[in-house]
Amino acid sequence: MVTTAHSAASAGTGTAATRSRVPAVRHLGPNWYASVMGTAIIANAGATLPYQFTGLRTACTVIWALSLVMLAVVLTARAAHWLHHRDQARAHLLDPTVAPFYGCLSMALLAVGAGTLVVGKDWIGTGAAVAVDTVLFTAGTFIGLAAAVAIPYLMVVRHRIAADQASPVWLLPVVAPMVSAAVGPLLIPHLPAGQAQQTMLYACFAMFGLSLLATLVMLPVIFARLVTAGPLPLALTPTLFLVLGPLGQSTTATNKFADFAPGVVPAPLDEGFLAFAVLYGVPVMGFALMWLALAAAMVVRARRRGMGFAMTWWAFTFPVGTCVTGAEGLGKHTDLAAFDWLATGLFTLLATAWAVAFVHTLRGVITGRLLAAPR
Repeated sequence: MVTTAHSAASAGTGTAATRSRVPAVRHLGPNWYASVMGTAIIANAGATLPYQFTGLRTACTVIWALSLVMLAVVLTARAAHWLHHRDQARAHLLDPTVAPFYGCLSMALLAVGAGTLVVGKDWIGTGAAVAVDTVLFTAGTFIGLAAAVAIPYLMVVRHRIAADQASPVWLLPVVAPMVSAAVGPLLIPHLPAGQAQQTMLYACFAMFGLSLLATLVMLPVIFARLVTAGPLPLALTPTLFLVLGPLGQSTTATNKFADFAPGVVPAPLDEGFLAFAVLYGVPVMGFALMWLALAAAMVVRARRRGMGFAMTWWAFTFPVGTCVTGAEGLGKHTDLAAFDWLATGLFTLLATAWAVAFVHTLRGVITGRLLAAPR
């Protein structure tokens, strides 16, 4: 009995000691990667806006550099979380409200990598930018594909989920391969001509299909939950904007295919990619605008009922940014000024949302409120 008591005391002391090490990161979950994604998309979307002005590209490059620093900080903090708080990390994986956010790691790597090639090359050179993007794209793609399988697997075999718990957060792991599909074509000109370029293009097209079909499986369940169980809890209402992610990102992906297919695949396949970009992108962008209006109305309702700031506010950034890049691509391939205006208007909304989320997050980190145990 003395031995047992001593063992229990030792175990308790060990647990307490483990929790006391790096306590600030104990409750830092994978959702923090959303802040990296939301920052990187500012640079990626702003650099290709149809209406450019003096200083915009420099500002985008500064934002990209900030996103790179944020990625390094969050990666380090999350590594410390797994090293010193494995119990909490395992609990996150088994929590159906937290586990889907593991898809954000992939998207953060991919978004920063794409920004490196789009604007970062202005500061570090094209060769270094290609090398950085290659590493981040490769890591982000493998992690995204793993999350797209592993998280739904956990949802089926380990998580216990009621019908009224369906959430737009479920889209995060399955939309990660769509981000790979959208940013992968940027590397095509830097690959050897022939098989390598064609393989990259078709691999991205395959990831487009993988993510799109998985999204089409998830969306009806999410909408059914809304109409049968009512509005989401106030703090989760911003996650409705996550639905824009696969819509805007898939539109962006099809337009990137159209940009890089000529010279990579033989005619008439290259023209087929262009036709597909327009025939797919226009109706999907229409649905995205409808969902944007619905989600915005729900956010206004929640705000009037006392919705305060939470990390879910970062859902106002990256998904909207994908709609910006989608509209930019459609404007380029249709020559319609309406899409250029849409991209500019959405970018204004994106920049405003990012500024609000960034300031509140910085304040929450300084005060420690966002790093405290959830209530």
